[in-house]
Amino acid sequence: MGGLAIGIMLYMIPPLYGEGFSFINSLLIGDHIQALGKTPFDAFMDNIRVVIALLFGITIFKAVAMTTTLAAGGAGGIFIPTMVMGSALGNVVAKVINNPGLGFSVSESNFTLIGMAGLISGVLHAPLTAIFLIAEITGGYGLFVPLMITASISYLITKNTIDYNIYTRELAERGDLLTHNKDKAVLTLMQLDDLIEMNFKTVNQHMTLGEMLHESVAKSTRNIFPVVDAHEALVGIILLDDIREFMFDTALYKSTKAITFMQKPPEIIFYDQDNMQAIMQKFQDSGAWNLPVVKDGKYMGFVSKSKLLTAYRRELINFTGN
Repeated sequence: MGGLAIGIMLYMIPPLYGEGFSFINSLLIGDHIQALGKTPFDAFMDNIRVVIALLFGITIFKAVAMTTTLAAGGAGGIFIPTMVMGSALGNVVAKVINNPGLGFSVSESNFTLIGMAGLISGVLHAPLTAIFLIAEITGGYGLFVPLMITASISYLITKNTIDYNIYTRELAERGDLLTHNKDKAVLTLMQLDDLIEMNFKTVNQHMTLGEMLHESVAKSTRNIFPVVDAHEALVGIILLDDIREFMFDTALYKSTKAITFMQKPPEIIFYDQDNMQAIMQKFQDSGAWNLPVVKDGKYMGFVSKSKLLTAYRRELINFTGN
């Protein structure tokens, strides 16, 4: 599917093919016909609006082609496609300024370079890289001021809209990004598997009070009992404090079900979804000392706040060296 989608895009807009250096070079020398190559729209290339539309299409569809390639398992890169998109967009802006017949014109090659700097700065959150890279390409510092203005505006807009650049955003969403924030960095280093305690005796939701006392409570050293159904899915929890006054009333052993004493846990930790920062936040919001862990819809164990904080302290010491 990815190959088919890319093939259709390449047929309609051939400059999407390859790394794009020849496309950029053609725009820099002012030859948009060579840059665009042969397209199904060759008969209309004398119309500047068609040229502008095709160049703007490259800006949009280069991003689509790049993400399609990555999603399909390929490795098409990010940096060079960003330069191609920036060069096309900068050239479009210059052509829009030059062709309404306003009586003045701007340098299309300069705008092509400035467009590259703007997208590199915004997409990668790297304004200095964008400024000095384009300055090196031009072999001088004649464009230094417009490069600084464009890169700064682009960076400020994207930085205030998206906290992470294209390289680090996915890591941040998974909670795997190490940052200068010591708290977040320490939480990233911690592993949930090391914190899960599995010595809690489960209770079936259809157990009688007597069965629960003999099979679970009497054999447990904990004061929380996870309630599960026939498929091991967590349906609730029972606290020892909630059954303490009924434990010695033998008349209730057969007539009262365990589900009578069940309550919902204050929060649930989802093994495949929650990172350590989310888990810490759940403990803080709920005020609980123990929270159940669910994996693939099934009860897995508990995480205790004391063990979590102990592990946090240990990782903090290792991280800071103090």
